[in-house]
Amino acid sequence: MPCPVQSDPPIAPRGEALRPGLYIVATPIGNLGDMTMRAIDTLSRCDAVACEDTRVTGKLLKHLGISKPLWRYDDHAEAKASVQIAQECGAKAIALVSDAGTPLVSDPGYRLVREARELGHYVTTTPGACAAIAGLTLSGLPNDRFLFAGFLPPKDKARRDMLTELATVPASLIFYESGPRLVKSLEAIDEVLPNREIAVAREITKLHEECRRGMGAGLVAWYEANPPKGEIVLMVGPPPEEEFAGDSDALLREALATMKTSQAAAHVAKLTGLERKDLYTRAMELKG
Repeated sequence: MPCPVQSDPPIAPRGEALRPGLYIVATPIGNLGDMTMRAIDTLSRCDAVACEDTRVTGKLLKHLGISKPLWRYDDHAEAKASVQIAQECGAKAIALVSDAGTPLVSDPGYRLVREARELGHYVTTTPGACAAIAGLTLSGLPNDRFLFAGFLPPKDKARRDMLTELATVPASLIFYESGPRLVKSLEAIDEVLPNREIAVAREITKLHEECRRGMGAGLVAWYEANPPKGEIVLMVGPPPEEEFAGDSDALLREALATMKTSQAAAHVAKLTGLERKDLYTRAMELKG
């Protein structure tokens, strides 16, 4: 079903009631100072808050001086609760939050968004903290392309199978991980994706934030000696570019038969991964 066009402003002017609908609200992943002004305004004016853990969200709202009805919405209650909450969005402004970070990112919520949209209700988002993106910015790994793959499976074979499936993806890989499982995941990455640079970001935005980058064996040794605690973002660099071992001159001559010099150089660079500038110089030599 096509998403209805929404031309109204995402948030009503201050002092006015929020429009009925679903408000996806990001919360801090650690540092409470990362709560946005818009998120606070939305939570203060909504009719109710759908959340994973009422205790966690209750503490956040208490810190913000906000009191709202809290509705449980987690993995166990998602299917049934999605329908009920989506129906409420027709008459009430309902905020959806996760325990930390952006809702729906490895958290329940997509069914609720689909249900609300299928009913024709207003749906908007209040962006904010996201551990996956924050970890990537800390890592120093290539970030022009990345794939977020959620949590690695807990069982060894399933973990290796998933890594094998992702081995040829030409992008940095991002996973969420827990402290007790980190070493096993690092060992699996070192086995299935050898010679890949790995980064481990831990306790992001908190007092003991750290990000370590290195090869698998070295990180395994470090975390065996220093068992990690806290929430972890585990990242793997893209596969290394293979050096071209073919005849680039032959490719250039073929391309020059139908293309301009610059076009031929760009075409062969795309095929081989070689530097376009060097190929352009060589193409000029071949033409001469």
